[in-house]
Amino acid sequence: MSYELYKMNGRLAEKLPFKLLYVTHSEYDKGWHSTSHTHHFTELFYIVKGKGAFVLPEYDMPVTENDLVIINPHIEHTERSNEQDSLEYIALGIEGLSFWLPSDQAETVGLYTYRGERSDILFYLNKLLDEAQHNADEYDVICHNIIEILIIKLWRERQFTIEKTSPKKTLNKTTAFVKHYIDQNFRRDITLDVLANAGHINKYYLAHAFKKEMGVSPIEYLNHIRIKEAKTLLETTDYSIAEISDINGFSSHSFFSQAFKRETSTAPTTYRKKMRKKKKVQ
Repeated sequence: MSYELYKMNGRLAEKLPFKLLYVTHSEYDKGWHSTSHTHHFTELFYIVKGKGAFVLPEYDMPVTENDLVIINPHIEHTERSNEQDSLEYIALGIEGLSFWLPSDQAETVGLYTYRGERSDILFYLNKLLDEAQHNADEYDVICHNIIEILIIKLWRERQFTIEKTSPKKTLNKTTAFVKHYIDQNFRRDITLDVLANAGHINKYYLAHAFKKEMGVSPIEYLNHIRIKEAKTLLETTDYSIAEISDINGFSSHSFFSQAFKRETSTAPTTYRKKMRKKKKVQ
């Protein structure tokens, strides 16, 4: 990865070189969590309501209303709500920039409470959502300018450093959005039509673009994420095979078993026994 350093001194000397990949507004029930994943781009999460945590490889980071979370590229993470509260947030995927807080330049994940007017930041975030949804003429220019305003407002509070990043792997907006949507919603009933409607994208273009960049179709990627989560549940819980199938959104228990065996070359029950035997040996 190569980068150039951009230090902000109260004004932007030039337009920040980034690309908005997606903006989403998500609300999840109590006890929900996504599957662990990484991105080649930076994600910014603003917690609108509720409580939960961002689960990182070494620790859990609690979040609550009005928190802002910045996750730089290639950091493994997942989000979850707690057992008492649902979690609602607005998330941005931004390619080309990473953010470093001055309090600890070694940290690749930033969290702080936004001290400015809540209505102020929500105004801009909701404008982003509206522009991205309606795709009016030159909407991408408006979105770019809104994000620049947000970055300046946030920088005024924390004086963070911004780096320009050149990722080894880039995704177009369609692929990045679909991947993000699947990572967050893999338990739901997802079809190609659902993905197309969620992103306001032609489903044939969506399928072609995703397969070209990811090497698998959107539905194949969906099943891969579901199997990944199923493996975790088989290793760490006593849920039955039927319960794990339902939890992960498979249409039937038999299809889950077939998909699991196709990807892992073993049946779910055999996999569970093998992993538990391995743990006992360790």
